[in-house]
Amino acid sequence: MTGMTGTPLRVGLVGYGLAGSVFHAPLIASTEGLTLDTVVTSNPERQEQARAEFGDGLRFAATPDDLWARADELDLIVIASPNKTHVPIATAALKAGLPVVVDKPIAGTAAEARELAALADERGLLLSVFQNRRWDNDFLTLQGLIAEGELGDVWRFESRFERWRPQPKGGWRESGDPAEIGGLLYDLGSHVVDQALVLFGPAASVYAESDIRRPGAATDDDTFIAITHTSGVRSHLYVSATTAQLGPRFRVLGSQAGYVKYGLDPQEADLREGKRPGGASPWGVEPQSLWGRVGSGETPLTGGGRPQPTVPGAYPAYYAAVAAALRDGAPNPVTAHEAAAALDVLEAARHSAHEGVVVSL
Repeated sequence: MTGMTGTPLRVGLVGYGLAGSVFHAPLIASTEGLTLDTVVTSNPERQEQARAEFGDGLRFAATPDDLWARADELDLIVIASPNKTHVPIATAALKAGLPVVVDKPIAGTAAEARELAALADERGLLLSVFQNRRWDNDFLTLQGLIAEGELGDVWRFESRFERWRPQPKGGWRESGDPAEIGGLLYDLGSHVVDQALVLFGPAASVYAESDIRRPGAATDDDTFIAITHTSGVRSHLYVSATTAQLGPRFRVLGSQAGYVKYGLDPQEADLREGKRPGGASPWGVEPQSLWGRVGSGETPLTGGGRPQPTVPGAYPAYYAAVAAALRDGAPNPVTAHEAAAALDVLEAARHSAHEGVVVSL
């Protein structure tokens, strides 16, 4: 492996749509020890876009199969293509002897995720899942508050990833074809469920409500998931494209205090605007006006509680951890087994919403 000699690990990126161009390529390019070597896209406009940002030395391939023919020239494959392609491309990459990062959701089912994990283990290869929201500013802040005992015993965790998009945008993410693995349950739901499991441990039972609200929409655009954790914590998770008035991103209620935080982490918006980690401005920092509040007995909207400084968001930490895992044997930042546990919950939520029942895990 190239990185073992001190030179950068060479990354092949499959897909240069939203995920590839906004998240993966910039984060890979800004990570010490990684270099973006090849982008798989047959779209000339996307090729030109990538070349303009990452230089004329960037190579391109028309299909993932083109990478397997020169697998010895690469050290890591990152899969940022449509959801339905994740399993077949990851399987081919692992069989070609290459470590893999897969955007979430890693697969359509937990069984497929565990099959991929078994293949990676059998080959002795890294298989990691890009759950970037573990490095959101509010999530990192909440982890710190819980670790320091600021909230006491957490009883209820409310998490909202809500948007107001009354008109469907189309594309595979909003397709009604089950093969596409679209809809908000598997898109934004992958984030909020993963965060809940990281914070509060395994799920004991799941209840969900899922609707298609918008005219012309073909898959869920307004979904609620309730998890009862084996720890006793209850998580109430909302993902929606139809929320005319947005609720708090987090409302976390404990035996001593609560934490309420509005607004989304700024990193995605910054990446979309072309800002990059390592630039002139500090990365992942939000203004004090957006800090959440910690307190008890009052509403934060009327000044209740104290302002809680928000820890800067840290998406670059994910790929730094991947590089360390490949070079030094450091821990995998997000394992396929963890992703499979989240898929257990998502599958249970889909069944619950369809049948109107509580599903035990």
